Amino acid sequence: MAENKNGSGKQAQETGAAAGEKGGFQAQVVAQYIKDLSFENPNVEKLMTGPGENPNMKLEVNVNARRMKENEGLYESAIDFKAHATNESGTIYQLEIVYAGIFRVQNIPDEALEPFLLINCPALLFPYLRRLASDLTREGGFPPLLLDPIDFGGLYMRRKQQESGAGSTPAVS
Repeated sequence: MAENKNGSGKQAQETGAAAGEKGGFQAQVVAQYIKDLSFENPNVEKLMTGPGENPNMKLEVNVNARRMKENEGLYESAIDFKAHATNESGTIYQLEIVYAGIFRVQNIPDEALEPFLLINCPALLFPYLRRLASDLTREGGFPPLLLDPIDFGGLYMRRKQQESGAGSTPAVS
C-alpha cells in the first residue's frame, strides 16, 4: 500500500508541475534596488540647540510601473516616497526614496497586469523601503521614521478614479 500512495503522490506532483508550465500565472522577483535616494538635513545647527517641538510631517507615496524594453515579461515597479519634516525653524529633514523591483511576469491576463504591478509588487517592496526610511532618519540624527503599512489597493483605486475623471493614460507604460 505504501508504494501506491507514493506512486499517486508523484503523479499528483507531476500533474501540478505540468499545469503550472501550461498556463498558470507566474511571477518572480528578479531584482530589487534603490533607484534614487536623497536625505537633506539643512538646519542641523538650529536643531542641535534643543529638542524642539514635534515636527509637522508631510508624507507622499506614489507607485509607478513600466515594461522593461529589453525583454518581454520583465516589468519594473517602483515606489516613490517623500517625507518632509518641518517646524517653526523651517525644514528639519527631507527624505526622498524611489525603491524599485524588476519582476518577471508570465501568463497573466491583460486586465490583471496593471493591478498586479501597482498593488502586489509594491506590497512586496514596501517592507524594504520602510526599513530604509527608518534607518536613514535615525542615521540623520533624528528619531526613526516608522511608517504604517500602506493600502496599495486603496491607492490604486483612488488613482483609477482620478484617471477616469481626467481621461488620463494608463499607469503602466
